[in-house]
Amino acid sequence: MTEHLSKHDVERLLKDPSPQTRAELAAKVAGQLELSEMSASERDLAQSIVRLMARDAALRVREALADNLKSSTALPRDVALLLARDVESVALPILEASLVLTETDLVDLVRSGNISKQTAIARRHEVPAAVADALIDHGAEGAVAALVANEGAEIGERSLVKVIDRFGASPSVQEPLVHRRKLPVTVSERLVALVSDRLRDYLVTHHELPATMASDLVLKSRERATATLFAGDAEDGDVERLVAQLHANGRLTPSLMLRALCMGDVAFIEASLSLLARVPLSNARLLIHDAGTLGMKSIYDKAGLPPGLLPAIRVALNVARETDFDGEPGDLERHRRRMIERILTQYEDMGSEDLDYLLDKLSDMIRPAA
Repeated sequence: MTEHLSKHDVERLLKDPSPQTRAELAAKVAGQLELSEMSASERDLAQSIVRLMARDAALRVREALADNLKSSTALPRDVALLLARDVESVALPILEASLVLTETDLVDLVRSGNISKQTAIARRHEVPAAVADALIDHGAEGAVAALVANEGAEIGERSLVKVIDRFGASPSVQEPLVHRRKLPVTVSERLVALVSDRLRDYLVTHHELPATMASDLVLKSRERATATLFAGDAEDGDVERLVAQLHANGRLTPSLMLRALCMGDVAFIEASLSLLARVPLSNARLLIHDAGTLGMKSIYDKAGLPPGLLPAIRVALNVARETDFDGEPGDLERHRRRMIERILTQYEDMGSEDLDYLLDKLSDMIRPAA
């Protein structure tokens, strides 16, 4: 419960006008300013005291005032601006929390403030578009990183593109930008070429990308894992985690599974069918590689995949079993080229999109060899 300012407080201040006493009085006045039962004259008096204390020579007094009034809707706007332009220990609580500052105030404060003040504004519970744009145009790198990390910041597509234009090469900006809850496709496409493999994987599994680009990135991710596997450093759960992330975000498509298999990634389809059919991975492998025809069909049907794609999956699995690595330099590329060539000759009813994709891949593989 807020204590009322009393005659005793005034007497104490007259006897002991130290910064500590004035700071305690500042906190009490700030609390009283919020009381709804104050008369107009009492409120005017409290605001006058607040205005005086906002100019107090003692830093401790101004800090106490700012900390106690940072969320107050009764704080006079002129006092909020005065405190916001003060030294950082006074200004930052007001900049981050005060609701009496207008959009225009905040834009001006962004333009005139240092990185600490800009960052405080970027961390506000809500950052309107105009303020976000000012931060993107005039803010320091750390402030923009804080802004894109703030889901309460209203940042449109064009503004996100400007973030990439200014700080696209900055890891401190890339990380929170990639992890925003939602990114436009155009922004995701721009980031793909800039970020690390780890962040690129997150983009693929959590944000919208053109289907072909997403497939390429997933397959490249699996290619890195396959290379690591040959080096003896791979973790068994890597592919399962990737498949689970893709599935959770609606990106584990039958087309992607077929393309991965056509590129020789048997582990990917094993993990995919295991997850979709809700069958342990060891059991899924037994069914997938069953010498008969029923095992594969049963797990495929249980996974709920389109029947028309099953023949292509069968052909790809058969080719994968029959196509060995030769152990020579570049054998992974040669293995995949042989896989795609044989799949294209054995299965002619493949969907046009997948057919075009594999033909493009085959062309890419043949061109360097030529």
